[in-house]
Amino acid sequence: MTSYEYLAKILRTKPELILEMDKKMSVISKKSGVLDKIVKENEERINRTLDLLGCYDYRAENVFRVLITKLQDDDRALYKLFKKPRGTTLAGMKTLFNFALELAHIDQLFVLKKEKAEEILIQNPPPNIIKALKYKDVEELLVKEDLIEIFSALRFVENKEWMHKAFDETYKNLTSNDFEKKNVELRVLSGKWLKVAEKFVGKKYHNLSHLKELGVIFVIPLKIDSPGETLRLFSLIVHYIHELNFYSKLFEGASKEEGFGKRLISLLKGENPELSVFDKNKMNWLIIQQYLAKDDENDPRLFIPHINPEALHWKKAEHNISDFGKRFKNIDLEMWLDVDWVGGFFKKKIKGEELVSFDLVDNVMALVQKEQRIKYLYHHQEALWNHIFEEYLGADNLEKLMIENFDKGFISLK
Repeated sequence: MTSYEYLAKILRTKPELILEMDKKMSVISKKSGVLDKIVKENEERINRTLDLLGCYDYRAENVFRVLITKLQDDDRALYKLFKKPRGTTLAGMKTLFNFALELAHIDQLFVLKKEKAEEILIQNPPPNIIKALKYKDVEELLVKEDLIEIFSALRFVENKEWMHKAFDETYKNLTSNDFEKKNVELRVLSGKWLKVAEKFVGKKYHNLSHLKELGVIFVIPLKIDSPGETLRLFSLIVHYIHELNFYSKLFEGASKEEGFGKRLISLLKGENPELSVFDKNKMNWLIIQQYLAKDDENDPRLFIPHINPEALHWKKAEHNISDFGKRFKNIDLEMWLDVDWVGGFFKKKIKGEELVSFDLVDNVMALVQKEQRIKYLYHHQEALWNHIFEEYLGADNLEKLMIENFDKGFISLK
């Protein structure tokens, strides 16, 4: 099997598409043999990782099992180091939060002022929240509840139609004067939100999210009582810190241009480009803001050259987590360094073969969902597309060109 056929099989795309991409990118980058290098390194990292784990039976079920077992050990070690974190209170999450902030180590964020956020709520009273908490109006809500908690709850209490109508109307008029520089804020919501959050938790598969425009990461209060939960929570928080930093740069850049409010809305919605937007005669890379495979694993945009900021944030988080492991003798997290893009097909015990991802987040999500027998692959596949781009043009150019071309939704190379 050729290198382009090998990669096409993992990425679920046509071999001729990968071959054509390689021809164009080799001319642009003045590099040859890139695909062969990627495949060779992929095989080497698979073998090295499985050797470290003492795995010599390369059947798919066994490879997946040893990866999950390793994560269980890592998770137990972190749970102990973080002083048995309780996911229900800020005090119970203090150690985990502090380590995450120290690891990610970002500058202050460009965020919406709280007084402006309060003004937006007064203009757009959230009906479901007011009803759920039995307040007579938005003024009483704002007097008795924390502003950040209210904004967090909007994500899982109010419906999409209300959210879009309310925020499209108010955010489009925002200016740079409505923003300020502040440190990222980590929150555990109070217990009252748990009942109304149940649908949200089930849909997202995890109990935390973030507010890009406010620079906030929030945790819905749930006990940490199952294998993988500590590592899942820790890695997601580090990832979200990097994501907030990335979008803060985009917000600040957009604030200096005309039409800032409309651009802000587009960024917050995570709008993705359509296939018709670019010049077919150039070498194009789509910039896809979301994990499209979560909603539709056959979205046609997944099968053409593209890069994904989510995979970039995860790469940074996984580097942080690997460095963290080096600091403590009893925690061995270095194995997960630079294997986000690594994976391959392994024969199954009975018949056929199966793709196994070596990506940390794919496997930790699978561990948490072990009872439901859910496996994840899309983090690895998106990381592989990013890695292919980096091998031609360099890791620094990935983020630089992504930010420079974010408004267009694609990078067009001559």
